[in-house]
Amino acid sequence: MKRATMTLPDDLAEALEKYVQSQEAPPTLTTVVQAALRQYLGERGFLKVRRNFGITPSPHGSGRIDVSQEHDRYLAKAEHGARK
Repeated sequence: MKRATMTLPDDLAEALEKYVQSQEAPPTLTTVVQAALRQYLGERGFLKVRRNFGITPSPHGSGRIDVSQEHDRYLAKAEHGARK
C-alpha cells in the first residue's frame, strides 16, 4: 500500500465535500479517491477493471417460495439425484 499526500483545487474539494455529505453512509476520502482512480485508470486501459458478479434471475422463477431459505435442502436433493 502506498501513502500519498494530495492538494485539491477548491472546486474539487468543495464538490468532494458535497458528495460525501450527500451520502447516507458517508465514505472516507480514501474510498472516494480510490474508486475515482480505479475508474479513471480502468477506462484508459491502465488497470484491469473489476466486474461485479451478477446472477440473472429466471423470468419464471422456480415455482417454489422457500428456495432462499431452503437452498441447502434443494441442492442436496439435486446432488443425490445426480448420483443415481
